[in-house]
Amino acid sequence: MRISTPGRICLFGEHQDYLGLPVIAAAISRRISVDGGYRDDQKIVLHLPDLGTKEEFSLDTTFPYTKPRDYFRSTINVVKRKGLTFSKGFEATIHGNIPINSGTSSSSALIVSWAHFLDKLSDNPLNFSKKELGEIANAAEVLEFGEPGGMMDNYSTAIGNVIYLESTPVIKVEALTPKLGTFVLGDSLEPKDTLGILARCRFGMEEVIKIVTGYDPSFSIFTTPIEQVTDYKSILSDDQLSLLNANIEDRDILVEGKVLLIDSAENHASGDFDKHFGSLLYKHYQNLRDHKRTSTPKIERMMNAALGAGALGGKINGSGGGGCMFAYAPTHAEEVAEAIEREGGKSYIITVDEGTRIEG
Repeated sequence: MRISTPGRICLFGEHQDYLGLPVIAAAISRRISVDGGYRDDQKIVLHLPDLGTKEEFSLDTTFPYTKPRDYFRSTINVVKRKGLTFSKGFEATIHGNIPINSGTSSSSALIVSWAHFLDKLSDNPLNFSKKELGEIANAAEVLEFGEPGGMMDNYSTAIGNVIYLESTPVIKVEALTPKLGTFVLGDSLEPKDTLGILARCRFGMEEVIKIVTGYDPSFSIFTTPIEQVTDYKSILSDDQLSLLNANIEDRDILVEGKVLLIDSAENHASGDFDKHFGSLLYKHYQNLRDHKRTSTPKIERMMNAALGAGALGGKINGSGGGGCMFAYAPTHAEEVAEAIEREGGKSYIITVDEGTRIEG
């Protein structure tokens, strides 16, 4: 059995899902596969040639966990709770071409592939839907280890294509089918600063919301219009005010982006669509760069080079402080990729791709 799952980019709503705001994400044509079958014993043997390592454990030693983010064991525990049983072990090779630790959800894609593989090779396959596989991956990656992540990565990689995800007041996933051209993913090869960025963007923003709602109980991050932000000038520092303004503007950019993407699915996308879509991505990027401070000088150079080579827009992707950016390049993709590489990045031409799938 061979299963593969895509990585993902976040189009709109970056650094917003943990505030309860919606996100729009797209699965990409870089994937991680699990390829293997049964053993005659209770062992799980996983070959990871990309990392030059191997993992080996027994089906009856999946708890307690032996290291942080012990995803292979945690996924087995989650699917067992869902009702799967295993009388035989497995041997499999895990291989991928998603950039690792760069904000494109390689870990979520790995866990979805592994959960999908376990379901199909269990004693009693439950044939989980793609949405259910996203939920299982979220439990195995985030809930099982008390991590601070949202649900975007797990749902986006499992379901594939473009999704709109709301997590408040209830989880709502909507599949979108826009006609999008090529993107160029640019890996800065700089390590991400996930915890430092989260401290500012999440905890800093949660503090702002607390201050503002204490002053004005009618305030809502979901509905308060951007024009009202100036009312809070007297109670917030300049830094806090810029963070609040950026979050509300990004919320509104997503709403505009969703309408645009739905319209492009119903009517054939045009050059006007491509330009409008690219400009919205770049507006979102400017807020991330200038107010949430998730970009880096190198990523800024890569972005400017991409725009100079014909890209219509783009943004930093993932938690930030390093990692990846992407540019929307429905034309001139090769030139954009070369321009990013000239600035020291590693580039990949990508398209929107389907979710987790059986390949053989």
